[in-house]
Amino acid sequence: MEVSQVTNVMEFEAIAKKKLPKMIYEYYASGAEDEWTLKENRSAFSRILFRPRILIDVTNIDISMTILGFNVSMPIMIAPTGMQKMAHPEGELAIARAASSASTIMTLSSASNSSIEEVASTGPGLRFFQLYVYKDRNVVINLVKRAEKAGYEAIALTADTPRLGRREADIKNRFNMPPNLTLKNFEGMDIAKFDKIMNADSGLAKYVAGLIDRSLSWKDIAWLKTITHLPILVKGVMTAEDAKIAVQTGAAGIIVSNHGARQLDYVPASIMALEEVVQAVQGKIPVFLDGGVRRGTDVFKALALGAAGIFVGRPIVWSLAADGEAGVSKALQMLRDEFELTMALCGCRSLKEITRKHITAPWDRAQITPRL
Repeated sequence: MEVSQVTNVMEFEAIAKKKLPKMIYEYYASGAEDEWTLKENRSAFSRILFRPRILIDVTNIDISMTILGFNVSMPIMIAPTGMQKMAHPEGELAIARAASSASTIMTLSSASNSSIEEVASTGPGLRFFQLYVYKDRNVVINLVKRAEKAGYEAIALTADTPRLGRREADIKNRFNMPPNLTLKNFEGMDIAKFDKIMNADSGLAKYVAGLIDRSLSWKDIAWLKTITHLPILVKGVMTAEDAKIAVQTGAAGIIVSNHGARQLDYVPASIMALEEVVQAVQGKIPVFLDGGVRRGTDVFKALALGAAGIFVGRPIVWSLAADGEAGVSKALQMLRDEFELTMALCGCRSLKEITRKHITAPWDRAQITPRL
């Protein structure tokens, strides 16, 4: 299939699979262990159905929104994914430009092949910075201060990775980053052993084990707040219990995420965990969804369940691999168009009109009294 023939974002993956080396394609595509959650992240959306309202004037539809006080064109934003120059030579720079053109948010991964500053230099745009907490806290301070200085608007703290999930495709492929690429954000830092680690079996797992702080706990949210004025989003929340603690510790928002099904297998799909988290925070902070979104219909379902917006990951990487910046722009536009169409066909003219009554979910049936 040619890029010109693509009619939905899922079709970019087949193009990317043909273009990319097996090791790199499988690094992006794979999940943990049996990959049950990887499949469930998608299939769970199919069990949520619409309750469309009719005979509503949908001549004008507004899908713009405000996130943490910033105006964006749509509730569709870009999730952090690592090492994007493995997919395309322009990597993060192409994605940053496409996000800016679409007036939406790009989240830059700590493990990027373009530096914080290089991405900022692509021009104006709303950008968040995804953060892992390293054993050497000076590394964390350095990254956060650089993100602040470069104009990033929030920190997305990935909290579900004290150890790397068992990604068997990476073990089989002896995954390593191509030798022509580096993790730009760590150049000049005392992480020289990284290159050697990456060439070992399951190199990424060894890297995480060597550098990521397994002792990371809720008290570190308070510590982060002492080193930055930026709002902190906690990424990786899947339960009401953790959602309540996130609110108590001063998080500015929550991203419901199972790390693209790359960490713990047999956790629920992100969309299945969403409503529990939304109900737990009681509107005190915004809740976002990350995981499994491939259609505008998925975006609508997430918002109907209480999400303030969604972050999309793999489809952006596939569209980048397929056609660089133009591919990413096309992917964002297709999701936007599908979402707007879904709103029209459900009788919604603005995001605030999307309600829980517009969908029915499998767990709703438990509330129906069966006939005896």
